[in-house]
Amino acid sequence: MTEVKKSLKRTLIGKVVSDKREKTVTVLVERRVKHELYGKIVAKTSKYHAHDEKGEYHLGDTIEITESRPISKTKNWVVTRLVEKAAAV
Repeated sequence: MTEVKKSLKRTLIGKVVSDKREKTVTVLVERRVKHELYGKIVAKTSKYHAHDEKGEYHLGDTIEITESRPISKTKNWVVTRLVEKAAAV
């Protein structure tokens, strides 16, 4: 009997907002939460630096990132897959 082990690493889906660095993309992740006092749904955003070894993800792409070991001072996420390519203008 084979068991499928679920990964304990977090995964997030976000949009690439910067691809200027070598082997790194900046990903904007948006989450919607209810305001504690007023109850209104508010969009909160966080930016993460993710490792992109081949430099294949560009501005506007929607990607999935997974938690990993620290790669540099600010980078501890790795791009796992492309969810949606950016629309060509």
